[in-house]
Amino acid sequence: MVTSVIVVSLIIVSITVPEYAVGMSTVGPEAEAAHFPQGTAGQGEEESAAALVAQTARFTTSFLRWMETRSYGGLNYLRLQLLQALHCGGPAIMRDLGTQIGTSPRNMTAIVDALEDAHLVVRRRHPTDRRATLIELSPEGAREAERELGPRIGAMSDIFADLSPAERNQFSSILGKLTRAIRNRQGKC
Repeated sequence: MVTSVIVVSLIIVSITVPEYAVGMSTVGPEAEAAHFPQGTAGQGEEESAAALVAQTARFTTSFLRWMETRSYGGLNYLRLQLLQALHCGGPAIMRDLGTQIGTSPRNMTAIVDALEDAHLVVRRRHPTDRRATLIELSPEGAREAERELGPRIGAMSDIFADLSPAERNQFSSILGKLTRAIRNRQGKC
């Protein structure tokens, strides 16, 4: 006795773009410029806002990838920032360092752990506050900071050479404004 099984597959394809997807891009990086040739000019407010969200998400992902490919030996931007803070400001407690580089206490612990494992920083007891721990550069960390901070951060910032000084100033101003807007809206529904 022979048994046959017939499987029917049905794929439904819609050419209608759902409302939530307006402004989302399905194009690859090569077609990015053609997809948003004039920014958001001529778009309605909702369509413009959705396009900005999509562009910002793509830029953020690409920029983080760009920075990671320019990190070396596990020294990503936050770790470099911490080395720079210690190099310029000397030993400090983790809470103050976290505030200075803009990261959470949990993330700060992970950053310090990684740098300690790499023998670039050491933890010391605070001389007057038993609850606090000082973080300072190890001798190897001080050498690394002297030798590598400038070139590594320079490699990460190389992308901005494509912008004119006026464009860099405008970009910085807009990023500052958006960062303040995010901070003001945090905790609000």
